Amino acid sequence: MNPHAKFICILSITLGTTITTSSNHWIMAWIGLEVNTLAIIPLISKSHHPRAIEAAVKYFLVQATASALVLFSSMINAWSTGQWDITQLTQPVPCALLTSAIAIKLGLVPFHFWFPEVLQGSSMTTALLLATVMKFPPITILYLTSHSLCPTLLTILSIISAALGGWMGLNQTQTRKILAFSSISHLGWMTIIIMYNPKLTLLTFYLYSTMTAAVFLILNTTKASKLSTMMITWTKAPMLNATMMLALLSLAGLPPLTGFLPKWLIIQELTKQEMTPAATIMATLSLLGLFFYLRLAYYSTITLPPNSTNHMKQWHINKPTTTMIAISTSLSAMLLPLSPMILTAT
Repeated sequence: MNPHAKFICILSITLGTTITTSSNHWIMAWIGLEVNTLAIIPLISKSHHPRAIEAAVKYFLVQATASALVLFSSMINAWSTGQWDITQLTQPVPCALLTSAIAIKLGLVPFHFWFPEVLQGSSMTTALLLATVMKFPPITILYLTSHSLCPTLLTILSIISAALGGWMGLNQTQTRKILAFSSISHLGWMTIIIMYNPKLTLLTFYLYSTMTAAVFLILNTTKASKLSTMMITWTKAPMLNATMMLALLSLAGLPPLTGFLPKWLIIQELTKQEMTPAATIMATLSLLGLFFYLRLAYYSTITLPPNSTNHMKQWHINKPTTTMIAISTSLSAMLLPLSPMILTAT
């Protein structure tokens, strides 16, 4: 891809995200979402592979539908209330339409069908953008309108997303699809708490983005696109695979790693809100995700005897380990001691 075109796309993604997250008017938020959608499509289809073109078309159609629903719900609300303020969403029909639109944009169940396929058709770096940066504007809109949304509907969507994200990830062999279902499961955790503690949702998203970035960057460096290739990558980069094991276990939410912090705080907050059954269900469903995280961690560590391999050319790594991998893996493993300060701040 032309470096100038790539720079323009990345700059447009940054601009669209900034417009949506900083706007207080529905039209400006919608414009930011549209800029984001149009900027990421060339990055998805840059490999000119039929699967990449298919992923770009799927992404465009799904995001166009969701953006139309956002605009439709905001127009109905403005017609009823006379206001275009995002925080003044008061009518039940616009609330239901907006919840559906944000669920489509985020990939929540039952609107999750596009997300694994789009990630599978994209490169590792584009998949990282889709799983982290592109989720920030919809979560911001959900954050601003959380006081108006239906708590029962959000709880149901969250529990189903956590269940299906963990269940569908069990039978996958492609690493990008596994991380896609991991994203769906984590979005369930973020959505269930946004009605009661929106700051905790943002904290969960930031930590999830850090851990997912570490995993995607390591997979991009080792060129491990499926589980069968992960079994041999340790022969070339053993330390890199060991750090990826820590990042995967952190994504699973095991103490004393960083990923335990958001799940612990979410379960604590749900218990405070007298939603102990929902907290118990979410904690139980996290065991499904734990299984395929442990499987990925097992494949990323030493699973073969230390002998010579017949695939030396295939596993040759030209690019050195970047600073971003070191930073993201360190943050993925060692942020749990900050929990007392976070609890005090929230």
